[in-house]
Amino acid sequence: MRYRPLGRTGIEVSTYCLGTMMFGSVGNEDHDASVRAIHTALDAGINFVDTADMYSAGESETIVGKALQGRRDDVVLATKVYFPMGEDPNRRGNGRRWITQAVEESLKRLDTDWIDLYQVHRFDPRTDLEETLGVLGDLVTQGKIRAFGSSTFPAERIAESHHVAERRALPRFRTEQPPYSLLGRGVETAVLPTCQRYEMGVLTWSPLASGLLTGKYRAGRPIDLTVGRAALSPHRFDQSIPENVAKLDTVEQFALLAEELGCTLPELAIAFPLAHPAVTSVIIGPRTQEQVESLLKGATLTLDDATLDRIDEIVPPGVDRYQVDGVWRPDSLTNPATRRRAVGDRAAGE
Repeated sequence: MRYRPLGRTGIEVSTYCLGTMMFGSVGNEDHDASVRAIHTALDAGINFVDTADMYSAGESETIVGKALQGRRDDVVLATKVYFPMGEDPNRRGNGRRWITQAVEESLKRLDTDWIDLYQVHRFDPRTDLEETLGVLGDLVTQGKIRAFGSSTFPAERIAESHHVAERRALPRFRTEQPPYSLLGRGVETAVLPTCQRYEMGVLTWSPLASGLLTGKYRAGRPIDLTVGRAALSPHRFDQSIPENVAKLDTVEQFALLAEELGCTLPELAIAFPLAHPAVTSVIIGPRTQEQVESLLKGATLTLDDATLDRIDEIVPPGVDRYQVDGVWRPDSLTNPATRRRAVGDRAAGE
């Protein structure tokens, strides 16, 4: 396993990051089996583990805490905050009140004294960036976290955060965690160049595009919408929707390319993000020990320029064939009230 600098944090991380979203009630409910899967990754040289407070309502963090007993000093541990953790409207978001409480709860579930990388899971339009950067900087000073970053921020918000930090003499986001895959290349347009501009570490998520690049879902074959990933998000897999048929046709082209290269489709998919100079580490999200072992087999796959040119022909740079739910949809697009004047104020004349 190779290691790369995590931006300018001084931390070195493996080029595979173990994502743990599938450990817990959402995926693998067997804690012992999940711990074994994590140990398999660590034994293979992965030193970077990413989780979040909202994964299985905190259960994922608890499992990770169990797995790291006796190994904590050797692991770069990342978790996240933002999504609701209960019905209380103040148990969510990026404000000082919630982050101060949320980090303590994560530390307890993880059974650790510190978090290496604490990330805000999404941009919070209700909270000043100055407020968020301020509390995160305080947590670094207190020794509860070592560094902090953003996750799934649009490029303009990343740039804004750095301007706010400079203006207010606050610590800044050191990393960004965007979605990036063969089917979802939108971040190449502005997000990844912005991260390079500010020398941020980048750990990318969803390299398998929510399962579309696992090889399990193929064009022209029936998809059971009641089980697995398809049951969680049937709108992504329903072949009565023309856009989904087009996605599966694109998957077929990548499957053919993988066959020509002598690798599996998942191996091709995971190798792709690592070829971009902005990317530090790609998050793999297995559910079982067997899946960890299978994904590790592709760690030495190198994509040459001819292969990357073929990929560019199938899905051009900067193009999203697959749109992740909730990504790049700011309040200005999702809330009509932000883009519509009062009815009486819309006409040019009175």
